[in-house]
Amino acid sequence: MQALTAFDDEHHEQFMDQGYLRLGKVLGPPDLLALQQRIDDIMLGKIKYENMRLQLVEEDGQQRRTMGHEVETLAYRRIDDLEQDPLFLTYIQHPLFQQIAHRYIGEQVSVFRSMFMNKPPGLARPLPWHQDVGAGWGIDSNPTTTVWSALDDATVTSGCMQVAPGSQQHGIINERHFLPPEAEAQYLPEGSVIELEAEAGEAILLHNFLLHRSGTNTSAAARRAFSVTYMDAETRTLDTSQTFSVVFGENALDPESVDGKPAELVQKFYG
Repeated sequence: MQALTAFDDEHHEQFMDQGYLRLGKVLGPPDLLALQQRIDDIMLGKIKYENMRLQLVEEDGQQRRTMGHEVETLAYRRIDDLEQDPLFLTYIQHPLFQQIAHRYIGEQVSVFRSMFMNKPPGLARPLPWHQDVGAGWGIDSNPTTTVWSALDDATVTSGCMQVAPGSQQHGIINERHFLPPEAEAQYLPEGSVIELEAEAGEAILLHNFLLHRSGTNTSAAARRAFSVTYMDAETRTLDTSQTFSVVFGENALDPESVDGKPAELVQKFYG
């Protein structure tokens, strides 16, 4: 699918109705290859960031979070704080994403999280039904705008997302973001769920209230993805009134000069 060059009223209406919108192959082959190589270099410790939070999948399937790189492995489940990397920051600031952020957020836009998600073959676990919101996130407003990008083909076999189109219209269902199992029949009636397969390089706009989950990776291939949640730059944490990295607008991060992430911004994990 060819990438959108502009986000118009028709796209807005589809997004509001369904809770997701395919943006096409925003990452062309050279840029896709560059991000694939960069994330592998970060996982293998060839490129290191002191204030980057990583979540490691151990051989027994247990997950352990680290601050900075500790182990040379391609089995990291999740890596946060990627806006401090020039290549990932450049992608975060893609002109199409800027159009979308300006429409739904405004001129001053920060990033709540910019995270790599990985389903290593044989180690990945299913992710239950949830919304990407919740009081437990510790911020004073709930973001609604996320761009998810496939770094590898995401298929049913490799554990692609499943979504319930239109479920974002229910609003915030639960204080925490996971859907209680006893509520599935109410919010996920038979026939309401689709498999959201995606080709490597494809980006999908997701409403944070959209119910979604993903399965296990039963293939022999990696299933890597990158997700960015945009929000108003005035959004603050409830405990310390901390703000987040600005990516659009005044004082936005610049890929030419970005130099790590301040330690005070990673002292506590939000989200």
